[in-house]
Amino acid sequence: MEKIVKLRGFYLFLGLAGGSFGSYLTLLLVNNGLDAGQVGILMATGTLIALCIQPMWGIISDRYNQTRLVLILSVAVPALLAVFYRSEYFLVLLLVFTISTIFSSTQAPIADSYAIAAAKKAGSTYGSIRLMLSIGAAVGSFGGGLYVSTFSVSSIWIPFLFFNLLAVVIAMTLPKQAEENHMMSQSLSQGVKQLLGNRIFLAFLGGSFLVNQTMTAFGTYFVLAFQSVGGSTRYAGIALFIASVTNVPSMLYASKVIKKLGRERTLLLGAIIYVLRWGIQVAFPYPSVMIGVQVLHGLSFGFFYIAAVEYVSQITSSEMQATGQSIFNMVFSGFAGIVGNLLNGFLFKQGGVGAMNLSCMLSAIAGAALLLYVARSSQRKLPVASKGIGV
Repeated sequence: MEKIVKLRGFYLFLGLAGGSFGSYLTLLLVNNGLDAGQVGILMATGTLIALCIQPMWGIISDRYNQTRLVLILSVAVPALLAVFYRSEYFLVLLLVFTISTIFSSTQAPIADSYAIAAAKKAGSTYGSIRLMLSIGAAVGSFGGGLYVSTFSVSSIWIPFLFFNLLAVVIAMTLPKQAEENHMMSQSLSQGVKQLLGNRIFLAFLGGSFLVNQTMTAFGTYFVLAFQSVGGSTRYAGIALFIASVTNVPSMLYASKVIKKLGRERTLLLGAIIYVLRWGIQVAFPYPSVMIGVQVLHGLSFGFFYIAAVEYVSQITSSEMQATGQSIFNMVFSGFAGIVGNLLNGFLFKQGGVGAMNLSCMLSAIAGAALLLYVARSSQRKLPVASKGIGV
C-alpha cells in the first residue's frame, strides 16, 4: 500500500508538470517564431529519433538492473532542459526537444511496470493509480492557462521544473527494480516477429494508430486552434482542465466497464466516442463548443487507453508482456505521434482548424472499423497470458 501511495504521488506531479507545460509548448514555440508546420516537423523528428533509441532503455533497465535510475533520468533531464525552449533558433529547439523526448519516452512503460506490479500485489487496479496523472494534468492545464495569461509564456518552464523535481524526489524512494518487471527481457526483434504474426493484434495496432494520431491535434495544436477561432489562452486552460479531469472517473470505472463489455468492445466504444468528438468540432467550430466537447475526452482516451493496456496484457504470454507493451507504446505514442504531428501540422497550416478536425474524424472512423474487426474476432479463442500467445 505504501508503494501505491508513492506511485500516486509520482503520477500526480508528472501530471501537474505535463499539464502546465506540455499543453502550452506549441504556444511557446510559435511565440519564438515557429509556424505550425515547423512545430510539426520539430516534434515528429524528435519523436522519430527517440523511438529508434527507446530499446536502449530496456537494455539499461533490465540487464543492468537500473529501472529506478532510468525512471529518474526520464523525469529530471527534460525538466532541466526546459529552460532552453526560450531559444529562437530552430536547430536549438530541435536538439532540446529530441534529447528531452529520448529520456521522457521511457517514462510510461517503466512507471507502468511499477504501477501494474504494485496494483496486483495490493489487489487494486492500474487505473486507480494512473488516474492521478489525469488529475494532475487537469489542475496543471488550468493553472498553466492562468500562468500564461498572468506572466510570460517564455517562463512556463519554471512550474514544469518544480513539479518534475518533486516527482524525482518520490522516484528516488521507489525500489531499485520493479517487481515482476520483464521489460525487454526478450529480444525486441524476436518479439516483434512473433506478435506481428497475429492478424488480430495487427488490426488492434492499426486501429490504435489511426485513433491516437488524432490526439496530436489536441495535445500539440489545441491552444493554437482554439485561438484561431477566437478563443483566449485563459479559456483554453479551462478546456484543457475539463479534458483532463474527465479522465479521472473514466479511468476509475474503466475496469467495471471492461468487465461488463469486454476489452475489445470497450476499445470500440472509445474509438466511436473519438469519432463523435471530432465530428462535433467539424460541425461546430466555435470556442464554446471546443470547450464543451472536452467532456468526451475522458470517455474516449480514458476508456481506450486502459482497455488497450489490459488487452495487450491479455493476449501476450507472461514472458512477452514487456515486448507486447513496448510494441503498443511504439505504435500508439511513437508512430502515431510522428504521423499526427506532421499531418495535423500541415493541415492546420494549409486548411485551418476545419481541415485538421475533418481529417481526425475520418482517421477515427477508419480506426473504429479496424477495432470492430478486433471485437468480432474476440469470439474466437484468443491466446491469453496463462497459455502463451499462439502465433
